[in-house]
Amino acid sequence: MYQHVVQYYETDRMGVTHHSNYIRFMEEARLEFFKNLGYDYLDFEKMGVFSPVVALNNIHYKKSSTAGDVLDIEVSIKSMNTVTFTVAYVMKNKEVVVFTGESEHCLISREGRILPLNNKQTQAFYEKVKSLVKSE
Repeated sequence: MYQHVVQYYETDRMGVTHHSNYIRFMEEARLEFFKNLGYDYLDFEKMGVFSPVVALNNIHYKKSSTAGDVLDIEVSIKSMNTVTFTVAYVMKNKEVVVFTGESEHCLISREGRILPLNNKQTQAFYEKVKSLVKSE
């Protein structure tokens, strides 16, 4: 689980977290999730492998959060095939769900070519992430 403390500058004039910041929180949590699995994005990039966001799906703002709130962010792998994988997020403030959403990703080469997730260069990543797909 990843934690993010909402900063004052991440709020709007009404004093609540601006909706756009939840997308940033997703990225922070996702990077930490993969780093804890042994796949630091910066190491991937040194290998010439990049993982862009290709879609944001099922974004739901459930409750507000404000400056100083500690958001617990749960990250899981929702689905995966040989081209894309989908990461799911649940953000809670004191056990109250404030946000849910998903991001879809692929892997590309430095030249911008889509890489199959189970290619020689990324096979170990594919196997590890595939093992984490939550059954529906």
